[in-house]
Amino acid sequence: MQKSESFTLSSLLSFSGGLQDAYTYNVRGEVFANAQTGNIVLMSQNFMSGHWEIGLQYLIPLVSFIAGIFLAENIEGKFKANQTIHWRQIVLIIQIIVLVAVGFLPQSLNMLANALVSFSCAMQVQSFRTVHGFGYASTMCIGNMRSAATSLSQYIRTKKKSYLYKSLHFFGIILIFALGAGIGGLLSGLIGMETIWFSAITLIIVTLMMIRQ
Repeated sequence: MQKSESFTLSSLLSFSGGLQDAYTYNVRGEVFANAQTGNIVLMSQNFMSGHWEIGLQYLIPLVSFIAGIFLAENIEGKFKANQTIHWRQIVLIIQIIVLVAVGFLPQSLNMLANALVSFSCAMQVQSFRTVHGFGYASTMCIGNMRSAATSLSQYIRTKKKSYLYKSLHFFGIILIFALGAGIGGLLSGLIGMETIWFSAITLIIVTLMMIRQ
């Protein structure tokens, strides 16, 4: 199993993902960095109501999210065979630089800040997709909730411990995401714009863990 699929590393990524979502919502004008479904709903609602400027605040993170997926996929394609540095480490380094930069942006540039955090989240969710061989998402919960509930149901029905093992992995990831979001919310009220640097620090730890692989 690759280090990038370990539960510890996946937990740190989920913690960072929850913190990023809490940060953009609490500090950067109630926009979600990860929950693009919510952004689509709010964008459409505001466009339909004629509130074009507000709708644009939700459209830009959507476009940035797509751009982040695109870049991460291209990095994987170009560097997957590289023996010097793992392609996922390149993604993490870009994320760290982006998130550190976001902490310096003033409130007047909230739209840019949200776009950059969404870009970072997209790169992460595209690059880290499995934990112990199970497909998961480190920056959102709906797919993880489905997998956790499905596996738990399968365990109750079949009594196979492998399903319980899988279910507990997903519930653990969800809990840690929630912990990251909760801490992110608290820090947002205490520190403000610089709260995002705690997410960057978490990703630095992940990068160092992968170097030790």
